[in-house]
Amino acid sequence: MIEELVRQVTVGDDDAVEELSLVADTEPGRLTPHLGALLDHDVLWPGKLYRAADADVVRRVVARVDGGRTPGQLNHLLVALAHTAHPLAGDALRRWSAQPPPGADTLHVDILDYAREGGWTVDPQGHRRDLCGDTAYEWIMREAPRRPDAATCPWCASPLWTAADLDPAEPAVGVALAHTGWSGRLVIATCHFCACYTTLYSRVTPDGGTDWWTGNTRPDHLGPAGTEDPPALLPVLGEVRQSPYQASAWERGGSTLGGRPDWIQDAGHPDCPGCRQPMDYVGLVGGADLDEYGEGAYYLHLHRSCGFAAVNYQQS
Repeated sequence: MIEELVRQVTVGDDDAVEELSLVADTEPGRLTPHLGALLDHDVLWPGKLYRAADADVVRRVVARVDGGRTPGQLNHLLVALAHTAHPLAGDALRRWSAQPPPGADTLHVDILDYAREGGWTVDPQGHRRDLCGDTAYEWIMREAPRRPDAATCPWCASPLWTAADLDPAEPAVGVALAHTGWSGRLVIATCHFCACYTTLYSRVTPDGGTDWWTGNTRPDHLGPAGTEDPPALLPVLGEVRQSPYQASAWERGGSTLGGRPDWIQDAGHPDCPGCRQPMDYVGLVGGADLDEYGEGAYYLHLHRSCGFAAVNYQQS
């Protein structure tokens, strides 16, 4: 089956690309023996096809970048390399950050920022840090009564929406958040309306405290906004997912705690306002799970050491 899909992809079959992408989301290791053939035929997009690339394929991608013979492919090569999350990829990105490869002057982001596409980063000391976890759980929406005393958004006066209320007594919560180092109750509240226009930060504490960060800056394009009630829904834990890549920003049932985000646009790990380092990913709440006609997705993030949570939003 995989062999036939690979053959179809190499002759430009977009449907086959979609099917291989599904394999990359559920069992990426099944693609490992075939990635060399995809690389031979310049099939570099989507980069997530290369999640389970072995050292040989990673070396070949690095050699292509170093060779500089295909400058038009540089962006796709770097994204694919980031998705491998291989130690050799980290070595290459660090090297290129100091000695840019041919064509780097055409890129729109720094070389090291490509790592975020694969869910990791290189810290100021040059060490790799994972921004995502390896275990994911379904997030199922349950009715949550609105509290009359709920805090309101300083910009639009809408009641703040509790996007997550995670109980540390549940072992699965600890597993899903292990990469963040967080312990204690985690409550992330935000404005469901204004978060669609800019990243919103909040201060969080391990006793479940959550407060709007006064440093949030209202974007000029937000304009005047009327009060809107947030979703009367709260995500609760469901079953463990087969793969950490099975969150979906598009389909009902795609909301997920932990694992890896399904970005609609480019990777959007926000920088912590306290230290300017990328924040850890917590989970995704899909618009399709909040409303019958909902679209887009809310992405939740955390930086334990600085005590900040963040929510941002993407849509097509």
